[in-house]
Amino acid sequence: MEEELIRMSGGEPKMDPIRSHIAGNKAFNSSNGELAVWWDFLFRELADPRTSEWALMDNPLPTITILSLYLYFVISLGPKFMKNRKPFDLKNVLIVYNVVQVLVSTWIVWEAVDGLWINKYSMFRCESVDWKVTPENLRICRGFYVYYIAKISELLDTIFFVLRKKDNQITFLHLYHHTGMPMMAWATTKYYPGGHAAFIGTINSFVHMVMYSYYLLAAMGPAIQKYLWWKKWLTSLQLGQFCLAFLHYSLVLFNDCNYPKWTIIIVLPNAIFFYYLFWEFYQKAYNGHGKVNGALKNGAMTNGARANGAHSEVHALSNGHRHKDE
Repeated sequence: MEEELIRMSGGEPKMDPIRSHIAGNKAFNSSNGELAVWWDFLFRELADPRTSEWALMDNPLPTITILSLYLYFVISLGPKFMKNRKPFDLKNVLIVYNVVQVLVSTWIVWEAVDGLWINKYSMFRCESVDWKVTPENLRICRGFYVYYIAKISELLDTIFFVLRKKDNQITFLHLYHHTGMPMMAWATTKYYPGGHAAFIGTINSFVHMVMYSYYLLAAMGPAIQKYLWWKKWLTSLQLGQFCLAFLHYSLVLFNDCNYPKWTIIIVLPNAIFFYYLFWEFYQKAYNGHGKVNGALKNGAMTNGARANGAHSEVHALSNGHRHKDE
């Protein structure tokens, strides 16, 4: 596929099934014909052809469908299914899951550092997308795509909540984070796979590499949990991530590098929002304000298990919400 793209930078793309249906249905009037034009404009002409043919990337409907089914399961179907059932023991499943997440995040970080930050990008300037079809640029596109797939895979976090009957941990903020990140990752991969957004994907993947390593160790039981003294620094790492993301993305405002400035209205408010959320948690957890402090002292923070199988505050917050461990 990559070799074909390099050989053929042009060519008429194949018409997707939805576009074909709209164009071929004689029942559609002229106004609906405009819909076909807009469909092509939004998802073909504006899109980066280097990623548009990859699985789930042609248009947003597959991702929207996945997220809709996810929300239906974790809000309605899943809790009903588990109502009269005992919680599933998912310790071994969670260990495997955490290992996979660590490996994927590590791979993304390596690809970003080796392919971008050593010789190509600078953290101190605005970076535009290089649209040329080259092996180096296709490597960048592939990294963005794997990051998007990783965000889809993290929907399992909430599904594990449901299967373990931890429904109290499924808050609005958690769902907002888990549905918003895949859509933003899809849009970035579809339209701007490279450029300034690469920094956020890099630092976020680094944080997830450390975070899921922590959960993996904590899931292995009390013998390992006593060595996890660095849980406080995991929250500090999260706070640092949001500060760096805000500062770095602000460069788009002051440098004309041909990266879309409108993306600022999505990225910067989210960075502020999540920083506030984590800072509030940090104060309660480590400065003695509120009940969260006691909960943290009573057990390890993990998405896998404590001795009693409870989920952690830090995992909860890392995925967009705060709660007391119960």
